[in-house]
Amino acid sequence: MDDVELHGRTLGESGPRVVFLHGLFGQGKNWTSAAKGLADRYRVTLLDLPNHGSSPWTDRVDYVDMAEVVAAELTGLGEPVTLVGHSMGGKVAMTLALRRPELLRALVVVDIAPVEYPVEGGRTDDADEEASPFGAFIAAMKAMDLDALETRQDADDALKPAVPSRMVRSFLLQSLVREGSGSDARWRWRLNLDVLGRDLEELRGFPEPPPGATFDGPVLWIAGANSHYVLPEDRSRMDELFPATRLVRVKDAGHWVHSEQPEVFLRTVRWFLSQAVA
Repeated sequence: MDDVELHGRTLGESGPRVVFLHGLFGQGKNWTSAAKGLADRYRVTLLDLPNHGSSPWTDRVDYVDMAEVVAAELTGLGEPVTLVGHSMGGKVAMTLALRRPELLRALVVVDIAPVEYPVEGGRTDDADEEASPFGAFIAAMKAMDLDALETRQDADDALKPAVPSRMVRSFLLQSLVREGSGSDARWRWRLNLDVLGRDLEELRGFPEPPPGATFDGPVLWIAGANSHYVLPEDRSRMDELFPATRLVRVKDAGHWVHSEQPEVFLRTVRWFLSQAVA
């Protein structure tokens, strides 16, 4: 994946660099609100990971591969950064930190742990926590007759039986775009659904770090208080790999912390950055 160049967007004109990585089925623009809230003091870059958004598609999905691609982007920035990742993006960020620690000043991991998750979903049955089987999401998206869609509401209706959560449907549909004009206009997914579906089990795991590897820089670990993606038993593994971790649980938030409690999320990240990269 050495030749993969990620699509990105930067907000802010000066200050330390902060780079955001989205979760599965997401794209960099999911972080726009947070980026705007940081752009007065930081240069904030939002990346689309491979097989998502406007970044290239590849023939497989693998955390080490994704970490290497992101590392190449960070190397091009010419300075150590604070890397922020949610869910899948959090695992990419942790994988990178353990292999290329010199590229980072600090790390923010949002509602994910460096552990393997059950193939059938998260550790809860709450559909709003992205815990419904991802395979069912992919099957529903692939089953949609895109040529028959006239409106985005049609797409929402088509997804509803498999994706009962309105919030999750809205999130997924951010990757459905209409391209062209007039009679040539067509809907398409900005997701490599075939590869994501095939390699879904790979995304449930976490790659074995290099022997003895740790990231000793400052780490903020944000978890939703109502989420089951970060459990008490995950703390020992997190501390083993990231000994300078500070855990913050956000009240009234599930897996989608930054969407459910955006002001608290932003305030927490700004507090961390003011101490970690001042």
